[in-house]
Amino acid sequence: MNKFFPTIVAALCLVAPTAYGAQAPVQLPDGEGKVLVQGTCTVCHDLTQLTRSSGYTREEWKELIGTMINLSGTPQLDSITKYLETHFPPSAKFAPTLVSGPASITFREWKVEQLGQRTRDPVEAPDGSIWYGGQYGNLVGRLDRKTGEIVEYTLPDKALPHTVTPDRDGNIWYTGNGNGTMGMLNPKTGMITEYKMPDPNAKDPHTAEFDSKGNLWFSLQVANMIGRLVPSTGEIKLVTVARKNARPYGVKIAADGSIWVSCNGSNCLLKVDPETMAVREYNLPEKSTVRRLDIAADGMIWYVNSSLGRLGRLDPKNGQYKEWDSPSGPSSHPYAIAVVDGIVWYNESARRPDALVRFDPATEKFQSWPIPSGNIYAGMLRHMRPTRDGNLLIHQTSTNRIYEVNLKPGAKRVAN
Repeated sequence: MNKFFPTIVAALCLVAPTAYGAQAPVQLPDGEGKVLVQGTCTVCHDLTQLTRSSGYTREEWKELIGTMINLSGTPQLDSITKYLETHFPPSAKFAPTLVSGPASITFREWKVEQLGQRTRDPVEAPDGSIWYGGQYGNLVGRLDRKTGEIVEYTLPDKALPHTVTPDRDGNIWYTGNGNGTMGMLNPKTGMITEYKMPDPNAKDPHTAEFDSKGNLWFSLQVANMIGRLVPSTGEIKLVTVARKNARPYGVKIAADGSIWVSCNGSNCLLKVDPETMAVREYNLPEKSTVRRLDIAADGMIWYVNSSLGRLGRLDPKNGQYKEWDSPSGPSSHPYAIAVVDGIVWYNESARRPDALVRFDPATEKFQSWPIPSGNIYAGMLRHMRPTRDGNLLIHQTSTNRIYEVNLKPGAKRVAN
């Protein structure tokens, strides 16, 4: 075997990750380099990762691969990028429909050092630092906003963190999506405590949020479960969702203490009683699936109808919903969402570039911007969360970038 082969496999395994369901098998075009691309790329994913990219020039393909691993100077890189440039050149077929409007925003960018880690889910800690998960790198990282210094912590084997969230004391909790655990990192000591699932079927902790009592609620998508962890005792309780293949995904806590969970596999939202863990279903339009949701100050549940390309709002008092078509249409696959100062923000993840969309409920008007990702459009925003001063933290997984989106350019920042 060529000494570069494992390295090339690692790089191509991460090309343009997608958020969509199973696709029909892809046959690559004939040409020099096809066997090399086909034989390495499919080790980790199917070939739709290539066909769903926006396509790039040869230099841009090199840049994309270079965000994952350093292959500079290898003959295989030249063969791969020549083939990709020939058969997957720049294309506008996935271009978003961008909408102009009155709002102005700016992006502040950081790029993490470890290549190929698939940086995701940045969140602000009590001390103002930004924490994130590096799912493929099996790590969590801390970013100092003021200095740009990054410190990364390796997690127990195969944890593969899907998200991170801080508790009120500054400890960093992560979901061990790969090894069926919840974990806590104490940044002061570097010590990691693991909490194993009490059910062997609960293999994939996914998204987690703390309630006002300090309990940690989390979803388990493939296991079709919702869990609660009590940090003071380490007790974990799990409940299986009655609806088959609901695939619990996003998690948010309402002001009344109830837990709301989105369904990524069925047309529903779920409300969980914090005491009994009884689950109530709210039906959405047929063929709907929902990646994530958020809760406005007035109690309204905002969600992305990912499969139908819509933004939705559910009134929990009567179960009535209303939906709006996203600017880029039914195939735009809205993904992350956050409500900040009454304005709804979300992204269109099936577009290249990923579009950041603003929706004003008062006027029902949209506005959108392209999310930067170097000179290429190969990121993907999977989760967004507000900062204490009313901005947004977002990311681009494929290019290992973290962004703070200033929603009020010119406004004075709140000190950390």
